[in-house]
Amino acid sequence: MDWLDSATIGFLVVFLGTLFLFGELLVRAKGLFAVLGVLIMALYFSYHLSADVGLWVIILYLVGLALIILDGKVITDGTVSLLGIVLMIAGLAVPAPDLIYGVLVSMGFLVGGISSSLFLKVFPSRKMWDKMTLKDRMTSELGYNSLNDTYRKLIGKQGRTLSAFRPTGTIVIDGEQYSATSGGQWLEADVEIEVVSVDGTRIVVKRKESELS
Repeated sequence: MDWLDSATIGFLVVFLGTLFLFGELLVRAKGLFAVLGVLIMALYFSYHLSADVGLWVIILYLVGLALIILDGKVITDGTVSLLGIVLMIAGLAVPAPDLIYGVLVSMGFLVGGISSSLFLKVFPSRKMWDKMTLKDRMTSELGYNSLNDTYRKLIGKQGRTLSAFRPTGTIVIDGEQYSATSGGQWLEADVEIEVVSVDGTRIVVKRKESELS
């Protein structure tokens, strides 16, 4: 397998391995993409492991992959996935024979990961990270329109802060509590406020004019 000495071939191998592994995470491919991805990446690691670079790089790579899966299925905010991506890139780049090779396989990983999204055009999605991407439509049947209308009616109304704003907190208007923001203004608790604008369900308040004098 001397052909894996070439940085270009290394780029291609990592690209394909990442393409299929990430593709398996994104779409329902009945495990086929997972098998292909594992075989291709096993080829890369088996060739580059040496006495100086042991199995710990594979563990690093697998931990990164596990973090991405955990984020997609449980956390869904993308933060843990970023850490996972960094660990996977490190696991690929460390056993590379030189800097150029390491840079190319890192690029192969990133390009392969991004390209895997193309599988969504052909295969059914696994619907990971749904909470972050907000794919669900905000329809009136689900109550979003009526909720927004209720919030818009708050514009111009006055109330009080229940908590300190740094710059977000809780207000009470007509006996109802709402989460709100004061923008760049810090407010103390029990301060009279006025609702100046509403963007969706984001309520923006300011200190009442009489409180400023």
